[in-house]
Amino acid sequence: MLTGPDIANRPVLVAAVRTPIGRRGGVLAGYKAVELLRLTQVEVLRRAGVEAAEVDQVIGGCVTQVGEQSLNVTRNAWLSTGLPPGVGCTTVDTSCGSAQQANHLVTALIAAGEIDVGIACGVESMSRVALGSNLTAVRGHYKTADYPWDDPPRAQFGGAERIAARDGITRAEADAYGVRSQALARRAVDAGRFDAEIVPVGGVRADEGLRDTTAEGLARLTPLVEGGVHTAGSTSQQSDGAAALLWTSASRARAAGLTPLARLVGQVTVGADPYYLLDGPIAATGKVLARTGLSLRDVDRYEVNEAFAAVVLAWRRRFRPDPERLNVNGGAIALGHPLGASGARLLVSAVHELHRADAEFALVTMCCGGSQGTASLVQRV
Repeated sequence: MLTGPDIANRPVLVAAVRTPIGRRGGVLAGYKAVELLRLTQVEVLRRAGVEAAEVDQVIGGCVTQVGEQSLNVTRNAWLSTGLPPGVGCTTVDTSCGSAQQANHLVTALIAAGEIDVGIACGVESMSRVALGSNLTAVRGHYKTADYPWDDPPRAQFGGAERIAARDGITRAEADAYGVRSQALARRAVDAGRFDAEIVPVGGVRADEGLRDTTAEGLARLTPLVEGGVHTAGSTSQQSDGAAALLWTSASRARAAGLTPLARLVGQVTVGADPYYLLDGPIAATGKVLARTGLSLRDVDRYEVNEAFAAVVLAWRRRFRPDPERLNVNGGAIALGHPLGASGARLLVSAVHELHRADAEFALVTMCCGGSQGTASLVQRV
């Protein structure tokens, strides 16, 4: 049985937008993170029909918070919009799940009755702020002498390979999944499935990561880890992009005559086994289903972030879902993975897909650095 806050405080989604996703060094590389993020902040307000001064808080995700993405990039983006400065802004880091966690926090504040209107968003410019540069920018390291975990060899790449070895996932299976992602993304783009959710950046209107892919072509690629199953064709692309969602309480939406798109019926952020590093989606999916009382059969669309093919394939082996409901429009292997934006991007795409397909429930789940996982269950209204 679904549970949740009183109907008056129930968070509802009013608008959801994203930029196109650009390749690292590609068409969006000339834009600072604040420029990408502010574009989505302004556009989500416009689509919702909500005045900026009505927003109580903005919470955004960003992973590499250094340089152009430092000092609360969510606030800096908001200030650069020229909109009223009285809106409070916060930036969170839950690694790849940062923007998804931003949505969890905004909706929790609404459900608690602390705010009525909030924007949850996320951004990453991996062209301009290199992955990992927040760790190497200054001397020092987060570990103490008694830190209980030693980073597994090769970090996330090693974790993906250990998952593949544990579950018997082969190079051919990983390659086949990479081909699938590209093919489904191409079908979605050609059919205009992403058009309604994208706000153009300059003249850019489409995701840049798609490429013609064949099993034969992927078979010729060199593994990222010697002897491993993953290549550039079965791994998420480093990317640039931003996304934003505007949430209100049900009572505020009703009073203002706003038309809700969806509501959040379940959310979790969990830890997972550090040895495998990327098993978070399995743990998070199990927990969010248990909390909501739903089964996977009740869910119409599954968005499992394609950090590595083995992450999705391991999730698929564990839950045995209907393959026709899984990442139906491709994923990060084809579209790209701007780390701090991806959680919001997946929610944006999931909600738009529910409306396109006249479906009810969608699951969004991600693996996150630090051996964590995030999961959200959204219901179309």
